[in-house]
Amino acid sequence: MEAVIAVFVLLFVLFLVLGTYAAVKAVGAAKRGVDRTIDQARRTVEDHTLRAKTYVPGPVSDVAQLRLRLRTSMRATQAALDAGAPEDESLKESLQLFQRLSAHGHELDGELKRLESEPDRVTLAQRLPDLRARTERITQSADSLRWAARDRARRFAADDLDSLSAQIDVEAGALRHWTKAEPSVAPPPWPEAPAAEGGAAGQTWPETPRSDSAEEPTRAAIDPPAPRPTYPWQKKPRPESTT
Repeated sequence: MEAVIAVFVLLFVLFLVLGTYAAVKAVGAAKRGVDRTIDQARRTVEDHTLRAKTYVPGPVSDVAQLRLRLRTSMRATQAALDAGAPEDESLKESLQLFQRLSAHGHELDGELKRLESEPDRVTLAQRLPDLRARTERITQSADSLRWAARDRARRFAADDLDSLSAQIDVEAGALRHWTKAEPSVAPPPWPEAPAAEGGAAGQTWPETPRSDSAEEPTRAAIDPPAPRPTYPWQKKPRPESTT
């Protein structure tokens, strides 16, 4: 009895631990989802704010344009590398280089963000050329990584498509094997006629019996009248009167 109770207690504790672990995991996943949603919403608000500031004349508009260009380039490059890294091991090194580049990008973005509220417009205008050059270098490097990753993925896709097309052509040819010209077979010859006995070889035909009438000379259809004999007691015939 005590063993049964101990088993039930152990199962209860096990279910309780599993339930607690599942609840913590669910809460953590929900928290991460909420954090991602908040971060995405904050980035969306910042992007709209930067686009609105680009229409303001002065150095502030230039700073907003630099920030917007930097953020757009870095996000696109990160998305391209993250999408290709699981399928291509060579992109992992590119990801490490991009992480180092991201550190410089975040530093520049923070500096540009602080200069948006700079009251000294003259000093801000003087620093714009250096800020623009740094932004150009970082965005060029990010764009180079992004386009290289896309070209590599497109090249792999083209190679796979070529191989697949070749395999399909071979399979299509195998399925259409009946369309190939098959070698013609000559028909067997007819059997030769049996050789005649005591005569030349060759085909002979049985002779048909000829009728005796064909061998006899042709007789006249009507015999000519023979002269009748005359006797002395016969009277001469009288000529018929014409009257």
